[in-house]
Amino acid sequence: MRDFVGAVPTPWLPVLRFERHAQVALLWTSHDRREEDWVRAGQALQRVLLTATRHGLRTSVLHQGMEWPDLRAAMAGPRRRCCPQLVIRFGYGPEGGRTPRAVADAVPARVAPARG
Repeated sequence: MRDFVGAVPTPWLPVLRFERHAQVALLWTSHDRREEDWVRAGQALQRVLLTATRHGLRTSVLHQGMEWPDLRAAMAGPRRRCCPQLVIRFGYGPEGGRTPRAVADAVPARVAPARG
């Protein structure tokens, strides 16, 4: 996994335990139409992520491989039976590993559009 946090202030990061065998799933559609299949894939992804969260699972979206046409074709199989959209990794992480949320006071209020 890549780390996008930039320079680390300490030379060593603590070691975290992960599963020995990663569980991954391929989100795919029968076609690759933007208006239909991409929207359906997004809706399916939303449901999968919410369900995983409800059951205490952590998820990682592994989209890099789907950005290369040759890798997408390899994931579809020799007979091109599906159109791969995304690979999702499922697992259990350390407690308290949730993404920090913005405090409501820190979010600027919406400004109403001027009437003219």
